[in-house]
Amino acid sequence: MLKGEKSIELKTSKLALSLLKYIFLIIILLLSIGPFLWVLLSSFKSNAEIMTSSIGFPQHFKFSNYVSAFKIAPIAQFYLNSTIVAILGTLLNLIILGMAAYVLARFQFKGKKLIISVLSLSLLIPGAALLQPLYLTVKHLGLYDQLYGLMLVYAGFGLPTSLYIMYSYFLTIPKELEESAYLDGASFLKTFTRIILPLSKPGFSTAAVLQFLLCWNEFQFALTLTSGNKSRTLPLALYYFKSQFGSDYGIMFAATIIIIIPSIIVYVILQEQVVSGLAAGAVKG
Repeated sequence: MLKGEKSIELKTSKLALSLLKYIFLIIILLLSIGPFLWVLLSSFKSNAEIMTSSIGFPQHFKFSNYVSAFKIAPIAQFYLNSTIVAILGTLLNLIILGMAAYVLARFQFKGKKLIISVLSLSLLIPGAALLQPLYLTVKHLGLYDQLYGLMLVYAGFGLPTSLYIMYSYFLTIPKELEESAYLDGASFLKTFTRIILPLSKPGFSTAAVLQFLLCWNEFQFALTLTSGNKSRTLPLALYYFKSQFGSDYGIMFAATIIIIIPSIIVYVILQEQVVSGLAAGAVKG
């Protein structure tokens, strides 16, 4: 009887634990997807319908909100600007940080620990504290209201995160692979490009996705360092849908969906490599 009671209690505790896990997952899922679904459904509603019944499906799907969004704001121009800044800013970040992280992970030299510590501490600096010095620097260099200025700022701002991810991932790659390549006569550059880069694709993918999302969604720097439509990016397009006395929320939500769709697509495509890259870096780093 005692063994039977213990087995029943054990099964009951396992069932309760599984039930709590599923409840937790459902809550996380609702918190993650719920706001997106609400904005998506609201983008097909009229302004009056959103104000009266914000929750629920629209009575009539108003696709004209998306057409009006392109008419009110220069979204096409902002799309082009965001694409250029995000792609080139990500590539610049990965090229520079990829080589720097590899050197920090593989070689010993004076000041190495200090460099890693300083870069790690820079993660704690809020972006708002950098606005004034960045504005003055960009203005002095003649990069104000230029796409090149935003690229450089975003590449630098994402430096600590990208460096930490790739540095941690490089530590998981066995040194014996490089030693064998050196014994076969391979140069440092050939070893890095032919052996290290193919093996570190998950780490680069993780850093690339996070850097792309930073470049695509960043608002504060883009607002401060640009002044005209020729250089402004998509997050600033939402300013066109607000006025002093009211806003057309249906069109604003349609513009929001247009803005966030590319970042969702990029993450969905590369999510497996992002997870594997973070997991591998966490083990060694």
